[in-house]
Amino acid sequence: MLSTVPPRPVPPPFPFPPADPGPRAPLQPPMVYVPPVWEYKHVERALGAEAPVGADELNALGAEGWELAAVVPAASRVHFYFKRLRE
Repeated sequence: MLSTVPPRPVPPPFPFPPADPGPRAPLQPPMVYVPPVWEYKHVERALGAEAPVGADELNALGAEGWELAAVVPAASRVHFYFKRLRE
């Protein structure tokens, strides 16, 4: 008895192009992480003998890119630590 089932179509050879890739997204450059490189400045003041770091001095340091990172009191002195990105 003969089969009445039609033969299956032969698929195209692999790899075959997609039907419709659609619009392509613009290429983005890869993101590369570069860790920051800091430089540091240390200002030390004696308690009672020297004036503390005032707003004018802090503003001048800030205008140069310095950021106050820490204040450490130690016995009769106070240490001010500043940082900024090294260029």
